[in-house]
Amino acid sequence: MPKARKRKQPLQVLARPHSSSSKPEASRKVIRRYHVLLKSQAQLEHEQSPQSREERARIQQELDEMGGLEAYQKMSSIGQSSDRGGDTGKVLISWLNTHRLARAGDQRLKLLEVGALEPDNYRSCESWLEVTSIDLRSRHPKIKEQDFLLLDLKENHEAWNVISLSLVMNFVPEAKSRGRMLQMAHSMLRPNGLLFVVLPQPCVSNSRYLTEAHFSALVACAGFDEVEKKSRRGGKLTYWLLRKSSRRLEGQKIDEKFTKKNVLLTGNRNNFCILLPLV
Repeated sequence: MPKARKRKQPLQVLARPHSSSSKPEASRKVIRRYHVLLKSQAQLEHEQSPQSREERARIQQELDEMGGLEAYQKMSSIGQSSDRGGDTGKVLISWLNTHRLARAGDQRLKLLEVGALEPDNYRSCESWLEVTSIDLRSRHPKIKEQDFLLLDLKENHEAWNVISLSLVMNFVPEAKSRGRMLQMAHSMLRPNGLLFVVLPQPCVSNSRYLTEAHFSALVACAGFDEVEKKSRRGGKLTYWLLRKSSRRLEGQKIDEKFTKKNVLLTGNRNNFCILLPLV
């Protein structure tokens, strides 16, 4: 008798992270698929047809089978040396040492780390940095479980010297929510405060709706001056250090090109986009 063939397991189960030995290719695959599913979920959020409800349920089932947010976090943490281009905090520390903000007496600079996966990324700087780490789902008691977009703007108005959005905006499924993060960061930073932004390089090098030049113009419209930028041909990530400018957003008219999707590049490209909500 011929041997019975083993039944193939679903891809999601095979890719699901069970240990820290997961290969970089596997973690990248989970992260990419997770982003695709979140985007599809956001697009269907306000549709009420039976077909859209069925599709939302299918997407949620696939997310659950992949391990949900916990699986994404674990893969991102495992991949810090590869998928995430190493610990991006090292780049921020280097830039902060170059552009040291003024401190009142011996007070430490207040840093809000958004999307924190590990609690001790800035341990070496604790003598001059007071770090508050938040994430959608905390993996450590030192990381507060908090959605950045739900932070109270009055409580946080000009409360921070530095805000880190390292590989955060690409995780947010809606383009206007990404732009809202920039507007919120502007409100929450003290005068001349610094915003650290990291995005996967394809978001700005291979998107229909975003280029590096467009990003620079967009953040200027959101009230930031570009201080530092780091990327390399063929690299995985692009880094920016932005300074809150003296320009005020209140009453400022936002250029329409930053509020609506406009095709900047054609061809086989991704759809990553950042839009500024009207304020």
